[in-house]
Amino acid sequence: MLSAVSPSALVGLPTRPSSHPLVAIALRLGLALFLVLVNWALVVIERTGYTDSRDGVVSATDALYYTTVTLTTTGYGDITPVTTHARMVNTLAVTPMRFLFVVVLVGTTIHALTRRSREDFQLFRWRKRVNDHVVVCGYGTKGRNAVRALLLQGQPPEGIVVVETDPTVAAEANAAGLASVTGCSTRGSVLQAAKVDRARAVIIALRSDDTAILVTLRTRSLAPDVTIVATARDAANGELLRQSGATSVIVSAETAGRLLGLAAGTPATVATVEELLSFGEGLDLAVRPVTEQEVGPGPRTSGYRCSP
Repeated sequence: MLSAVSPSALVGLPTRPSSHPLVAIALRLGLALFLVLVNWALVVIERTGYTDSRDGVVSATDALYYTTVTLTTTGYGDITPVTTHARMVNTLAVTPMRFLFVVVLVGTTIHALTRRSREDFQLFRWRKRVNDHVVVCGYGTKGRNAVRALLLQGQPPEGIVVVETDPTVAAEANAAGLASVTGCSTRGSVLQAAKVDRARAVIIALRSDDTAILVTLRTRSLAPDVTIVATARDAANGELLRQSGATSVIVSAETAGRLLGLAAGTPATVATVEELLSFGEGLDLAVRPVTEQEVGPGPRTSGYRCSP
């Protein structure tokens, strides 16, 4: 990493899987609380060696108060150790804990600020360099297979940006080496974060046809010249997608029905189609420029005549 929210929440850059930052902060706060409890226990045990300027007696509540102001280096001086033993405990035990407590708090702040600064810098660099990429809206079954096909065609992982509403699914895309934008793809701010205006193509692989139509309209308004490939469950919605600006529409239900019908009459035809759709095996389609040697004569000089 990622409505218009902060960039660090919008975009997840390809990174190694790591623990959540809240976990690290919780561990640091837990250590700080442990230091407070230990210090409090020491003061309660040695409270007869302390004096309170108000009444001379240090209660358990006074001990907790003294612990907090001591560990935070505030030190009002109203409660002080007076016996030699209490002063030695403060010197040998409380003072190191005070230093460790400050290091934990300062370290947590520095960690959070450093992480945020690093994410902002990486996000700035990513936004500056990303161009001619492919945006995939939806990282479900269809979206994952679309990404797989793109990778087999030679598209680099860093050239694919996944837009996904579920942060967990977006993190899975990050773990696969892809960039991700967490948010609803019907919102212009989310599509702008994915830089659809610089994209080579946008693949809309959402579960709902209604949402796919809205995303197509929004994408076309932001990027008038981008190639938009969308999938629909119903043929009527496929026509609406084309009217909304989709360059190509794949109707999943209609395609599956036609294959079922073909399989009943000509199973070999369906087997050929399955080979074309399989990954890394069977037949495959490739597009390349025609060389000069392959350019044949025109229709008028070919010697062949087309029947009416």
